[in-house]
Amino acid sequence: MAGELLDNKGRGDATWQWPAIHPEGRKFGLITLAISLVFLLVFDWELVGWPMLALTGGVFAFFRDPERVVPLDDRCIVSPADGIVSHICEMDPPAELLGDDGSGVIGLPPGKVTRISIFMSVFDVHINRAPVGGTIRRLVYIPGKFMNADLDKASDENERQHLLIERGDGFALGLTQIAGLVARRIVPFVKPGDMIAAGQRIGLIRFGSRVDVYLPAGTDPKVLVGQRTVAGETVLAEIGQQQLIEGIAQ
Repeated sequence: MAGELLDNKGRGDATWQWPAIHPEGRKFGLITLAISLVFLLVFDWELVGWPMLALTGGVFAFFRDPERVVPLDDRCIVSPADGIVSHICEMDPPAELLGDDGSGVIGLPPGKVTRISIFMSVFDVHINRAPVGGTIRRLVYIPGKFMNADLDKASDENERQHLLIERGDGFALGLTQIAGLVARRIVPFVKPGDMIAAGQRIGLIRFGSRVDVYLPAGTDPKVLVGQRTVAGETVLAEIGQQQLIEGIAQ
């Protein structure tokens, strides 16, 4: 199905398949597999070997990289992460995404915007995808703490990485990858100057984390707190659309 064009009129063919394992995770899975086999086949320590074998399955599952069907609509801002919408609030974007950083690249304008925070547990897919297509104008890594990523203050205190994406029409969008309680490394797949498409893989955060998206002024979310999102597929917002949406948990 990769690369196939699908639409809402029935065009395309959808088939289930096992998700691929991202290369970044294969080495970790092979290491735990080798250790489990040593305990089982060499030392005959089943009490340790079988749990290690189960851990191997968990490691491979964590780094799974399924295909996604990405909406091809310039108005859509798609989710960069699988997970749960944990916070929606009005706030100023991070200083690293604002104004001129000295390189001549103009960042986001000052003023409060809507921030959507998506929390990823260790059971979610951790490959992050671009909310919109464009050029990577900034990639700013900031070392920090490793508090629970679900806490609001994690946006300011945890290890994080800011990205600024600018489209050809001048529209710019900022997002932040935040390491969590278990996560210990943010792995980027892109660098400043790279041109990317909406839904393209841009990086991953190992073992539980969060992603913040900063919507442009005059744009309201189309998701609710508590809602699950799918990276590259769930539409977080449509640029320029403002509408109160209510829901109920049931």
